[in-house]
Amino acid sequence: MSYLTVRKSLLALGAALPLMAGAALAQTPPASAPATSPATVPAVDPAKVVARVNGFEITEGDLAIAAEDPALQMPNVPDEQKREMLTGYLIDLKLGSKAAEAAKIGSGADFARKLAYNRDKTLLDEYLDQTAKKAVTPEAARKLYDETVKSIPAEQEVRARHILVENEDDAKKVAGRVKGGEDFAKVAGEVSKDPGSKTDGGDLGFFTKDRMVEPFAEAAFKLEAGQISDPVQSQFGWHVIKVEEKRTKPAPSFEETKDQVEAYLGRKAQQDLIMSLRKDAKIEKLDDKGNLVEQKQQ
Repeated sequence: MSYLTVRKSLLALGAALPLMAGAALAQTPPASAPATSPATVPAVDPAKVVARVNGFEITEGDLAIAAEDPALQMPNVPDEQKREMLTGYLIDLKLGSKAAEAAKIGSGADFARKLAYNRDKTLLDEYLDQTAKKAVTPEAARKLYDETVKSIPAEQEVRARHILVENEDDAKKVAGRVKGGEDFAKVAGEVSKDPGSKTDGGDLGFFTKDRMVEPFAEAAFKLEAGQISDPVQSQFGWHVIKVEEKRTKPAPSFEETKDQVEAYLGRKAQQDLIMSLRKDAKIEKLDDKGNLVEQKQQ
């Protein structure tokens, strides 16, 4: 994802949640999990031995690293069972790696390249992770939120009710009833063909103009609060609309967007790091004949 794309996503803060795609930097425990005070959580010693394989030790630290492996994620497995499975995997890993060493599997050039690649990748992943953690501070998150909220253009939205019927004659009858003083919600409950809002008295809640089909939206946004429209036709049938309230759409709160703001800060810091490394590096690409390829601005 480019910086521009991420920035555009951020500027859509007031349009919809979530603010940006991507995982939050911290996960909230499931609602069913009992709250535990930080003071009561026992510290786990990474050097504590949990198993031995032919004299080789497997530690809590090894388990923690395995638990972070994307290939070993088990989201629906209970913690105790997951721990047992990871321990079994590390036992097999240790046995298999020692057997591979004895078979001279690690002596070839291809293996050396794979080892170098995985070392580079692990180093970079750790560097990026630390960079993101340093960038995500409460002060930075609040500052970014405040700046973004200020840049969101004001957008009007209305809260309206409607009654949907099949033809114009029925719509005119409905309009006559509600404009004559009958309760709009009561009439909607009796005759509206819209199953989604009928039981709520035709209430559609708040919406912006772009969320509704054009004829309906045009009519609704021309009305003032308390006014009722003449019959309006759309591809769904004929509508009679009552606007209950008009307002400027409020921006989502900081708490609602905190995880997305933090995720953006972390990704931007990582991307800035990579771009700065590229900027200061001498990068040469070669074609299939070994000739230098003309470099474009990175």
